[in-house]
Amino acid sequence: MLSLVDPPSGDAGPTLWYFAYGSNLDRETFLGRRRMQPLETRIGVLEHFELRFDLPVGPGERGVANVAPHDGDAVWGVLYRLTHADAERLDRTEGVHVGAYVRLDVAVRAAEGAPIAAFTYQSSRGVAGRKPSRRYLGLLLAGARDHGLPALYVTRLRALPLAVDERDAQLPLFPDGGAARRDQGLGP
Repeated sequence: MLSLVDPPSGDAGPTLWYFAYGSNLDRETFLGRRRMQPLETRIGVLEHFELRFDLPVGPGERGVANVAPHDGDAVWGVLYRLTHADAERLDRTEGVHVGAYVRLDVAVRAAEGAPIAAFTYQSSRGVAGRKPSRRYLGLLLAGARDHGLPALYVTRLRALPLAVDERDAQLPLFPDGGAARRDQGLGP
């Protein structure tokens, strides 16, 4: 049995640990867009889970990150120590209130080796055959490099097949970059 460094997330202590494995690895997403203010950050690994991109986004094959139990596999990510107020706000940005994800209590092994009680997000809405878009995977790669996740894990992320992004297939409004409009005096 693991001896955890911190109590489970249900504890009423002043802070709790959140394990990020998807777009929240990216500092601009987590600190900027979500406006989180972590009190501490550590690298960690969620053992016996696998990373999936099976949560549908749009009508094509794009998917966002999810985790599922899987013996022998591991998901690297970042542990953020948050106030309960920030964790509750994060729940809202992750769609917990509409059932997109649920909080899952997990034991994450910090890079130093100590297990830490944390929560992460997991969804039961996964759909097989989904893949990350180039943009979405770019967020994970930027965060993984920025936080110093293991090079082998970054290589594994880089090797993932990418979704065909139906947004890239849309025809531009002005295929010539707008030159015809400018020539006709219709715009800049």
